[in-house]
Amino acid sequence: MIGPFGKSPKVSHHARAVVTGAGSGIGAAFAIELAKRGSRVVCSDIDEVAAKRTVTAIGEFGGDAVAIACDVTQFDAVQDLAVQSQSWFGAAPTLVINNAGVGSGGAPIGELPLEDWQWVLGINLWGPIYGSHVFAPILRTGDTEVPRGIINVASAAAFGAAPGMGAYNVSKAGVLMLSETLAAELSGSGVKVTVLCPTFVKTNIVEAGRISANATKLANRVMKLTGFTAEKVAKTCLDAHDRGDLYCMPQLEAKFGWNIKRLAPGTYTRAVGILNRIAPL
Repeated sequence: MIGPFGKSPKVSHHARAVVTGAGSGIGAAFAIELAKRGSRVVCSDIDEVAAKRTVTAIGEFGGDAVAIACDVTQFDAVQDLAVQSQSWFGAAPTLVINNAGVGSGGAPIGELPLEDWQWVLGINLWGPIYGSHVFAPILRTGDTEVPRGIINVASAAAFGAAPGMGAYNVSKAGVLMLSETLAAELSGSGVKVTVLCPTFVKTNIVEAGRISANATKLANRVMKLTGFTAEKVAKTCLDAHDRGDLYCMPQLEAKFGWNIKRLAPGTYTRAVGILNRIAPL
């Protein structure tokens, strides 16, 4: 569908949006920004109290939102989220943001407990897999006169290969490939796909994750110095999605790392290894 002046309509405006992990951080910022753009928003989070806080914030400026508890590691719960969302909207959702995620880091592969791998992959990777599995068919067969889309939240860690962050890196690399595959499969359907790959964002992911004390201290220091606000990241990503961009890398260092990794992957990986020997986590 093309607008009256030859421009594609904006998916993020007046959408029926479902956002996972909407209780805090980037998820809450997505939900609030969408509501400001006239969208109705399902704020989903495993912590329903946190999701309700986001709904309250949206209600303060007259936005329309509802909180629905959902554990994205459980397929049945994601299916139920779709059912409840369609019931509340009175129609199929038009935008789904698979955002729920956790942090992990500070131990090399072989020392990081397998339980941590399972925990991180269950939320960061299986969450978007379940979300895409459930919602992609709904969006694909939705009203073709309405702009539709999926945003998956990955990270620059998807291609950064930072030592000591194996589980997190793998989970986000999977989300990146999931998004690229979705984009290819949904090509021509009218459903836009964007994968968000930020570097440091000023959220509570470090405190809420399973991260060593040294890695937490370093991450907080870098986040304070260079991190973008969640609000800026959400706005940048929604604008990129409206343009039809597959990749959204809101910070310059993410774009730089992505380009270097693609042009000289071997050199990039060796450089990361050298940096880790000089200043290990």
